[in-house]
Amino acid sequence: MTSPPQLDVHHLTRRFGANVAVDDVSFSVRPGQMTGFVGANGAGKTSTMRMIMGVLAIHGGEVHWDGRPITREDRARFGYMPEERGLYPKQGILDQLTYLGQLRGLSRHDAAQEATRLLERFGLGGRTRDKLESLSLGNQQRVQVAAALLHGPTALILDEPFSGLDPVAVDSMVDLISERLRDGVPVLFSSHQLDLVDRLCDSLVVLADGRVQAYGSADELRSRGPQRYRIRTGHDAGWLREEPGVQVLDVDGPTALLQLPDGIPDGLLARAVQHDLVEFSPLVPSLADIYREVTR
Repeated sequence: MTSPPQLDVHHLTRRFGANVAVDDVSFSVRPGQMTGFVGANGAGKTSTMRMIMGVLAIHGGEVHWDGRPITREDRARFGYMPEERGLYPKQGILDQLTYLGQLRGLSRHDAAQEATRLLERFGLGGRTRDKLESLSLGNQQRVQVAAALLHGPTALILDEPFSGLDPVAVDSMVDLISERLRDGVPVLFSSHQLDLVDRLCDSLVVLADGRVQAYGSADELRSRGPQRYRIRTGHDAGWLREEPGVQVLDVDGPTALLQLPDGIPDGLLARAVQHDLVEFSPLVPSLADIYREVTR
């Protein structure tokens, strides 16, 4: 049995005049995993996604799918949600989703059936004949997501898919994407909502000024960061300021937050026991903490 394909980005570069918007960017989106793509506005995320989809010309590097250079036919089977939404505001929701499904190779019957199923999953089953412009911005976003999903995509490239969605809609979308993940579909999505990135992602790509600042699985990125601990004793924790190899980030009575650049110093725990040690626990950084650390 063959394994599902992987999406690989190799040294992508894009210039706009003298400005290098994407500078030697490389990463992989593995089958059945969700990769978060984060960075400030102008970091190069949207340009990278457009190059992956063939919407924007590549000035350097390559995109590979299933271990070979990507083709137009490969991209036609991807689900793409662009930053600038591309649906027709004055057209009926079901009609245009059916049309888009037909463009992706579905029969009219199958496209209408799948579009209806997705709209019902998003709570829009009673509005299939409505014009898109009559919906709230959040519901328009739901329809845009349905457009990316309805043809059974082999990969998903989603630019800010959760923008403007309420928590219920986010959960509905995550459920739908999770179904694709279980089928081995690789998912790349950008977001400014770092709490969602932390909750959903298997791996993370952090971009700043067009370059990759950090890339890896959530566990890998957490292990690369500084080792921080919470320590609580039965007495004031100010004594820790005199300990060699210990950076005290904060002291609040008997509790202190520490950073240990070279690991736990010899004898530290023994001296903590002498101060009636109550707690010594590692602080696991969130992906949001990692993002802030590598981009500051």
